[in-house]
Amino acid sequence: MAEKTRYSDEELKEFEELINEKLEKAKNELTSLRDSLTHKSDEGTDSTYGAAKTLEDGADTAEKEQLSQLAGRQQKFINNLENALIRIKNGTYGICIDTGKLISKERLRAVPHTMHSIESKLKGSSK
Repeated sequence: MAEKTRYSDEELKEFEELINEKLEKAKNELTSLRDSLTHKSDEGTDSTYGAAKTLEDGADTAEKEQLSQLAGRQQKFINNLENALIRIKNGTYGICIDTGKLISKERLRAVPHTMHSIESKLKGSSK
């Protein structure tokens, strides 16, 4: 039997549903992060004690920066998932961009937006 070069439409449908679920969850998390960021900047304290205020501002800034980084990572994850949906539509989903072979279903279920087989990923990390 010849080696499969692409996943069947049924298999792709399964991955599409998985990606759409992850995408919805990721978008909700991003909205939540953005809400936290805007609420952080809305919070004005009327503290008159200078040193405490400065410490508080520093903590707020650090927390804002961390929320901003998380939001950035979440946005990148959403973009990767959306790109995976495009690959499903054009029939290239699940095919390793390095080896041209199918990426295992187990790997795709764990990292549905990947474009690399585990073999390719392991080779790439040893460079």
